[in-house]
Amino acid sequence: MLRLMTAGESHGEAVLAILEGLPAGLSVNELEINKDLSRRQQGYGRGGRMKIEADRVSFITGMYKGETIGSPLTLWIPNKDHSIDSLPPVTRPRPGHADLAGAAKYGVLDCRTILERSSARETAARVAAGAVCKVFLKRFGIDILGHVVQIGDIKCSTETKDIKSIRKLIKASELKCADINSEKAIKELIDKSGESGDSLGGIFEVICEGVPPGLGSHVQWDQKLDARLAAALMSIQAIKGVEIGAGFCSASLKGSEMHDPIQIGKGKFFRYIRPSNNAGGLEGGMSNGEDVVLKAAMKPIPTMKKPLESVDLQTRTKESACVERADVCAVPAASVVAEAVVGFELARVFLEKFGGDSVKETERNYSGYLESLKEF
Repeated sequence: MLRLMTAGESHGEAVLAILEGLPAGLSVNELEINKDLSRRQQGYGRGGRMKIEADRVSFITGMYKGETIGSPLTLWIPNKDHSIDSLPPVTRPRPGHADLAGAAKYGVLDCRTILERSSARETAARVAAGAVCKVFLKRFGIDILGHVVQIGDIKCSTETKDIKSIRKLIKASELKCADINSEKAIKELIDKSGESGDSLGGIFEVICEGVPPGLGSHVQWDQKLDARLAAALMSIQAIKGVEIGAGFCSASLKGSEMHDPIQIGKGKFFRYIRPSNNAGGLEGGMSNGEDVVLKAAMKPIPTMKKPLESVDLQTRTKESACVERADVCAVPAASVVAEAVVGFELARVFLEKFGGDSVKETERNYSGYLESLKEF
């Protein structure tokens, strides 16, 4: 069983992740993890915190000479800004943030204790852990990529669904967008929003290639892979909606238009192919051998330079919400976080099916399954 726990506050000493259940013998390079941490910090529209932090991970348990040893892996990411004890109290909760609900839950008037943990800074720990999971999945031919498909009301046109092609297109994009033609208009929209003290949301897509059929289960509701992936994406700060495959568009299609025909042919894993992938690679709570395709909608950041109306919890008077250091738009960064949480969930279901205390044992188990699929 693969398990993940994160800890740390936004302006505390560090954020960290504990990843338990990884098989022994997985080679992991810190530079590879730092690459994803750097990608999380990039993106047009990011705020001042990204100019302060330069995230780097340290493995403080669970590694020996560059390989996992089967014990819990602890990933430590220090905060350069760790001024939590000297920061002012926050008594004017921000609409759309965890401030008010958290203050009510814990019976406090200072929302500082709530926002420090609910902050998206926590995602640095999940990106680090997810990067390790992606290293594991690559051993089995599974590749994951997130990219932006919409910011504000501007949609990006993506003609290809091939990870290799999209990765090449977004490599030079500050927006992690494969549509170069939309880049200028989106940047202008972000600039305009920032100048007016506002914020922007958007939509990103995550594509997973090489996912074998049979991950997840139809047997119980909590074992269904589509439900688990949706929950993983919804756990990211500011995510308000998730689509799988055709998603909400499927509601307006006829059954004959929506469902993907099954044909005889040389597929990736067995002798069946699909001419379309409206199901997004998931049927009956299980992967079906096609690419897993997910989308998520991110709301605008709730911290704005031009704050909304709020109430001071101490004086009970009408006030403007507090203003914290924040981004104008963090959709590109969220797409990197999405890769991480999807990577963790896929690694988790992969190990549930194929097990193994060592990577070599998992490889033997998986190899046997692939042989059985060829005969199916």
